[in-house]
Amino acid sequence: MIEDHDNEREQGLLLSPKFDANGLMSAVVVDAISREVLMVAFMDREALDKTRASGLAHFHSRSRGRLWLKGESSGNVMRVQDIMIDCDQDAVVLVVEPAGPACHTGARSCFYRRIVGDTLEHLAD
Repeated sequence: MIEDHDNEREQGLLLSPKFDANGLMSAVVVDAISREVLMVAFMDREALDKTRASGLAHFHSRSRGRLWLKGESSGNVMRVQDIMIDCDQDAVVLVVEPAGPACHTGARSCFYRRIVGDTLEHLAD
């Protein structure tokens, strides 16, 4: 029976998100126009449901232990245009229109550095 459920989850059309032992799944956020990766965060059931219902990206803040609307304090909300889920439904990609920088540092993306040997190098803007 488990095999049938896994097959349905991986091949079927029923939304059946699989959260980890902490009730979370990974969420990769990409810009709708440039397809640049803006950030990676975590979603629990509540965050996924709120995101789907509101059209604004919500996440689970592990450090705060609560639901978090991206941009709730900065105003840099992310309007979700599409949500894609991976084959075993334990990770999502949010395709968004960001209202401002994605990173709390003020950078457009949280991925603004690359690893070069044992150091970091800033990417060109």
